[in-house]
Amino acid sequence: MTSLFSRRRLAGAAAVAITVLITCTRLAGQQSGRPARADSARADSARAERLRTVTITTTPAEREEPRAVEHLSIQAIRLTPATTAYDLMRQAAGLDVHQQGQGPGFASDASLRGFSSDHSTDLALWVDGVPVNEPVNGHAEGYNDWTVLFPSAIRDIDVIRGPSSALFGNFALAGVINVRTLERMKGTEANVSGGSFGRADATVLSGFDHGATGGGVFGAHFEHENGFRPNGAFDVAQLHARVVHDVQGGLRIDAGAELLGSKWKSSGFLSENEFAAREWSVVSNPSDGGEKQRVQERVSLRAMLGDAVWRTTAYATQSRWQLFLTIPPAGGRFEGSGSQSEEEDHRYGFGVTSALSGRLGILDAAVGVESRWDHSRYENYFTTGRSRDSVAVIATAEQASGAVFAQLHADVTQQLRLDLGVRADALYTHSALADGSVLSDTHSIVSPKLGAMYRVVPSVGVYANVSKGFRAANGLVTAPSLVPIVAWSYEGGVKVDSHGASYSAAWFEMDVSDEQTFNPVTLASTNGGASKRTGVDLDWSIPVGELLHARGSWTFLDARYRHLSVAPADGGGPPDVLDGLRVYNTARYTGTASLEIAPPGAAWRLRVGGNWVGPYSPFDEPGVVLGGYGLAHVSGTVRWAGAEWTLGVRNLMDRAYPELVAGHVVAPGQPRALQLGARFLW
Repeated sequence: MTSLFSRRRLAGAAAVAITVLITCTRLAGQQSGRPARADSARADSARAERLRTVTITTTPAEREEPRAVEHLSIQAIRLTPATTAYDLMRQAAGLDVHQQGQGPGFASDASLRGFSSDHSTDLALWVDGVPVNEPVNGHAEGYNDWTVLFPSAIRDIDVIRGPSSALFGNFALAGVINVRTLERMKGTEANVSGGSFGRADATVLSGFDHGATGGGVFGAHFEHENGFRPNGAFDVAQLHARVVHDVQGGLRIDAGAELLGSKWKSSGFLSENEFAAREWSVVSNPSDGGEKQRVQERVSLRAMLGDAVWRTTAYATQSRWQLFLTIPPAGGRFEGSGSQSEEEDHRYGFGVTSALSGRLGILDAAVGVESRWDHSRYENYFTTGRSRDSVAVIATAEQASGAVFAQLHADVTQQLRLDLGVRADALYTHSALADGSVLSDTHSIVSPKLGAMYRVVPSVGVYANVSKGFRAANGLVTAPSLVPIVAWSYEGGVKVDSHGASYSAAWFEMDVSDEQTFNPVTLASTNGGASKRTGVDLDWSIPVGELLHARGSWTFLDARYRHLSVAPADGGGPPDVLDGLRVYNTARYTGTASLEIAPPGAAWRLRVGGNWVGPYSPFDEPGVVLGGYGLAHVSGTVRWAGAEWTLGVRNLMDRAYPELVAGHVVAPGQPRALQLGARFLW
């Protein structure tokens, strides 16, 4: 009954979203033949662009901002031979990624500046103004599944490093991944591809563009793969829709919806010896796997108010996932007890963000409010062959959160820019447990942001910032009194822009209090510690004539616990003292570099790149540091016979590498994978 109820709720939400989108489409069509209104809308749109509206939904990061920001264009995204959103960010942005060895729908670990070692929970992911991180999730607070991203509909992505933006609060501890989708297109395109391990992928994207009166994009995506290990097959189906419509008087309506369904089988973990011998055929439990459904709907209104812009975004989310995961310790054929963990999460939520922005003299300012409410029911059982043995956790939780924020910048002189921001967040969490316990607590956090950029010469700028960020702690669903993890971030850097090339270098230090370590295999967590992360970020984009373009992004990191004690992995003996040791699931360096070859006027384009990781400190193995590794990738496109053909090879040298290591078990990385695709336009 629970599953049926959840599916009916998802179907009802989808019907509401489709009705809204059809209505907006009809409105857009009714306006397409009115030139007077189109001229008015075009003028309003130009004025909005001039005002640089500061909103979470649409504002791209600026090069002049005194913070480390990386921008990924649609061209870079489409040319990267990645098969998942996590791998895209690893190859294109140099993030430290550790995929969990499960299927799409099970959140992996994307690490930035030595954070996000637990299902990407220290990174805030936003898609068109809708937050993806899930509060009151019993598996991991802020559980962050990037499968919701619809690849072909992405317009661009900003990677904001550090908690320096006042627009983002909870979970933006290490940084933000801000994704914007296409708002309009002309005609229809179809993408089909196939590749190694039985991979088949098909996408249809269509839309309309009525100029100043509006536009829209609609898409469907399906993919299947058998997996590079037995019992590793998965299926993903997605729908995407977005419609924008400009109304007379400077009002714009922007509505969108994302629907995701996925189902997967899990090959499980390997022992370290099995991984070293590349025994990919070993499967610990053929009944491991899971499924997920997620729907999110959004409506945004933008209004011109004289010389100011007011924008409000309202959204709703609904999701359900269920997974069966065999519990180690040993991994592989030496799994031991063979006991499984069954987890289910049913949730729905609503949220609103609203901001007013404008310019007054030398000052660009935005003030806004954000509110969110989420309800979840989390269940965890011990099972054997998907049959329940006993209950581990059953909890129903709700979280209401609210924030006020302000962000402004002033061009004090032609050389000096000052940025100032502040957020005040409040979180109220209420939980009801299976034993009848009812728990609740409230936490409030004030997060100041201050930065400055000084142009020494027009092509060279130096900057510095200090900011505070936070995220709610793991385990909040059963223990609302857990205090948030807080970090103070200090950053200084230089940005160089000359002759179409850009270079950036940043030094950062982040002091973390109420540190927490989390084991993705045993789900054990320990709170109340402290840590420090110190490092350097480097990135570059260098055109070499009209033929070549070199890009790269690297982070060199020293992340260490200042003090933290955890229970040993075997559950017996004194606690492991981690003081001075490397933070779990972090690498000494991580980075990517690529060379793009695109002769002017040529019908082809080639990308050769790689990403590097190491040395790496695994979960739940105090003092252990594993060696580094590098992966090579190559991809290219050519226009021929009315289509754009793509050929990509991931992990060209067939390097055996660990995606994740925890407690002496390993999730192996994907071997060499070939993919061939075609893109047709009408």
